[in-house]
Amino acid sequence: MRAVVTVTGSDRTGVIAGISGFLAKKNINIEDVSQTILGNQFAMIMMICVPESSDFSALADECAAYGKGIGMHVRLQHADIFDAMHNI
Repeated sequence: MRAVVTVTGSDRTGVIAGISGFLAKKNINIEDVSQTILGNQFAMIMMICVPESSDFSALADECAAYGKGIGMHVRLQHADIFDAMHNI
């Protein structure tokens, strides 16, 4: 299933490598990435493919916990919900 991961917070070394490694360990493929740094603020959006067998709610909680552990905000959403929120 397609999903979107957003990562925001203060820029630091290794954010992209860290989140990419975290997702790879979950057998999640990254299909597209957009990231920018505005001043000291880091923002990234990743389009990903989550295996159908994954517990999406648990994965969303794990993403949030991972983000908290690195001092960033990491959010996982179904792609349809993300699209609907940004097309209002």
